[in-house]
Amino acid sequence: QVQLVESGGGLVQAGGSLKLSCAASGRIFRNYAMGWFRQAPEKEREFVAAISWNGGSTVYADSVKGRFTISRNSVKNTVYLQMNSLKPEDTAVYYCAADALHSMPTIGLGGYDYWGQGTQVTVSS
Repeated sequence: QVQLVESGGGLVQAGGSLKLSCAASGRIFRNYAMGWFRQAPEKEREFVAAISWNGGSTVYADSVKGRFTISRNSVKNTVYLQMNSLKPEDTAVYYCAADALHSMPTIGLGGYDYWGQGTQVTVSS
């Protein structure tokens, strides 16, 4: 089993930055592709970014490309999401997810097997 715990969310003004962390338990974490998703009130959960098992490949949603950066530290079993130039429309609960089947990043929610509890990000205008 893999357990994921997100942290780093909070309230920030538009144009500001936040860095989310996702700590994973389980020694096989290093074999998994990892992703970040978000869900705003009354909206469906959507893909944000994903990274391959070794960090060599990343994928981003068009809405965050150039502003967000996903990275991972396999020694610390942690995945990060650096969010810059934040906008009010980035306000959502952000979830970390692990894909136990694939080592390369995927964008579909159904491809992820383990999910964290989420961390709230609120961007004020």
